[in-house]
Amino acid sequence: MRSTLLLLVVADFVCGLSPAKRNNLKPRLANGLGKTPALGWNSWNQGGCNAATAAVALNTANAFVSLGLKDAGYTYVNIDDCWSTKNRDGSGNLVPDPNKFPQGMKSLADQIHSMGLKFGLYGDAGTMTCGGYPGSQGHEAQDAKLLASWGVDYWKHDNCYTPCNSGQQQTCSNPAGNTQTWYVTMRDALSNSGRPIFYSLCNWGRDNVWTWGANVGNSWRMSVDNWGGWADVVRIASAAAPIASYSAPHGFNDLDMMIIGNGKLTAAEERTHFGIWAISKSPIIMGTDITKLPTATINLIKNKGILAINQDSLGKAATTFRPSGAASPVSGQLYPYWAGTLSDGVVVALVAPNGAQTLSVNFSDVPGLGSGTFSWTELYSGSTGSGTSVSANLGAHDIAIFKVVHGGSQTSVPTTTVPSTTIRSTPVSTPTGSTCGAIWTQCGGQGWTGATCCQSGSTCKISNDWYSQCL
Repeated sequence: MRSTLLLLVVADFVCGLSPAKRNNLKPRLANGLGKTPALGWNSWNQGGCNAATAAVALNTANAFVSLGLKDAGYTYVNIDDCWSTKNRDGSGNLVPDPNKFPQGMKSLADQIHSMGLKFGLYGDAGTMTCGGYPGSQGHEAQDAKLLASWGVDYWKHDNCYTPCNSGQQQTCSNPAGNTQTWYVTMRDALSNSGRPIFYSLCNWGRDNVWTWGANVGNSWRMSVDNWGGWADVVRIASAAAPIASYSAPHGFNDLDMMIIGNGKLTAAEERTHFGIWAISKSPIIMGTDITKLPTATINLIKNKGILAINQDSLGKAATTFRPSGAASPVSGQLYPYWAGTLSDGVVVALVAPNGAQTLSVNFSDVPGLGSGTFSWTELYSGSTGSGTSVSANLGAHDIAIFKVVHGGSQTSVPTTTVPSTTIRSTPVSTPTGSTCGAIWTQCGGQGWTGATCCQSGSTCKISNDWYSQCL
């Protein structure tokens, strides 16, 4: 069983980006949005098409307010695929499904706005969405004006049934710009809509989107979907590290929706999942029924210290670094050492991939910290200490997060043990082998190694080699 330990450290002084890293900071989209990563919720991981309703969105918005998530910074309430009817109206406009949105989209947006929150919707760059609903290809300007008239604040633009491969999802890769072309078209349409709308690119990391996404959208998916297991957390985190330098205010790598609260991870894995997404400056978009989360999970996703790292004004994502004597990174595996600059210091992460253990970090090995003593507070346990290094005892797949400030006295190296918080007694693994997948999970496609059948009550729907789901 793989094990991951993550240690985060924050020091209280500013370190600038290296010249090499500055070269990756392309001109940003000038819509005034996305200065820090988006915080919110999306309906898809909660229930696929069944969660794309006004009732679910309003329940979530009310929970944001009543559970203190709004006060913690969570803002966006976003409806994903399946919200429209299967056909446009006689004027070519998208039509909200009247059974799911009986009062229409503007009424829903108005109600969400009245709570001090923002409202988001989903669309697609192709002729159809991934679920088979009308896409925006050829209707970009019309759709953008309609969204603005409804009061939409956030638009997720998917990549199914695009011109690259007529009739299917995009399966080609052209760094010169096919994908970029149709995402630019929607960017321009939204810019001319008369309303600032956060633009979330969802092209699954194709065509090296991180190299051009900042001038097109406010965030961009840098990988295929986070299907909901620990292996996906590892896969996405390891892929995010080499491209971290492309994130900056108004444009961030998007590591995909959170899977916290969906029964796929242990409590320790949920802490690590949340911590890695935070230091990577990914949008933190919850994908579960907020109204049913246990108190421990609510407290996790409201952790002020970790959210402060994610929302730091410098907007620099953490990446890997190699201390003296350490082995080189291995592709596809979580590397033990991470660091990233903050507006008031440095965030450092240590990852132990092979079971519970105690790890230590010397501050002199951390880029930007150097020699000296530091005082620290562990953000989960509240433990404090000072010295030139820090150590933590953690169980398999767990995480410790430290805020370290310059100064303090030299003491023996303290060891912090992060208390275990049980959300569920055993992890729920991603279906493999002969075990059929649960509803809304993937059931086939290129690179898929899990179940290719679905549990009773759902059927594996395969759009093409890249997209499948138990529905």
